[in-house]
Amino acid sequence: MPSRLAVLASGRGSNLQAIIEHFDNLARERIAKVVLVASNRAEAPALLRAATASIDIASFDAADDGSTLLELLRKFRVDLVVLAGYLKRIPPAVVREYSGRIINIHPALLPAFGGEGMYGARVHEAVIGSGASESGVTVHLVDDEYDRGTIVAQWRVPVDKSDSAESLAARVLAVEHVVYPRVIEMVAILQQLETRITV
Repeated sequence: MPSRLAVLASGRGSNLQAIIEHFDNLARERIAKVVLVASNRAEAPALLRAATASIDIASFDAADDGSTLLELLRKFRVDLVVLAGYLKRIPPAVVREYSGRIINIHPALLPAFGGEGMYGARVHEAVIGSGASESGVTVHLVDDEYDRGTIVAQWRVPVDKSDSAESLAARVLAVEHVVYPRVIEMVAILQQLETRITV
C-alpha cells in the first residue's frame, strides 16, 4: 500500500506543486500518494492548487493544542506529514503522535540560518549578510524545536557575489523543487520497509 501523505502549507504552494507532479505517475503512486492538503489559512493559494489536482483540502486553527490537526490526520489515515511552506509550530501532541513521520524543508544548510522566525527572505538576507560562499536546502525531521530535528538530506547552492536575497531565493527554490519530492519518496520507502520488518 502506498504511504498516505498530508501536506501542510501556508502560502502559494510551489513545493506542493512539485510534490503533486512527482507522484503523479503509476510507478510513484505505488510508493506514496497525497491524500490531503491542509492549511492554517483558508485562503492559501496552495489549497486551490490541491483542489485543482482533485486532492482533498481542509483548513484548521493552528492556535489550538493540535487536536484539530490530529483529527484531520487521523480521519485521512495519514502515514507521513510533509511541511511545504508551513510557517507555524507543529503542536507537541502532533509531534508525539507522528514522531519521525513529519518532514520539513528549510532554504539553507542547517543548523546555520535556522530557528524561530527564520523563513523566506529573512533566511537569504542572513546568508548574504554573513558573507557565506554557499547556501542550500535541508530536509529534516520535525521535533519540538524549530529546525533542530534530525537532518535527512542536504544540497548545496553556491552564493554569487552579485546575489540579492531574491536571486538566491530563486535558485534555492529551484533546487527545493527537485530535492524535496525525491527525499519524501525515499522516506516513504524506508518507512514501508520498517513497517514490514516490525510486522
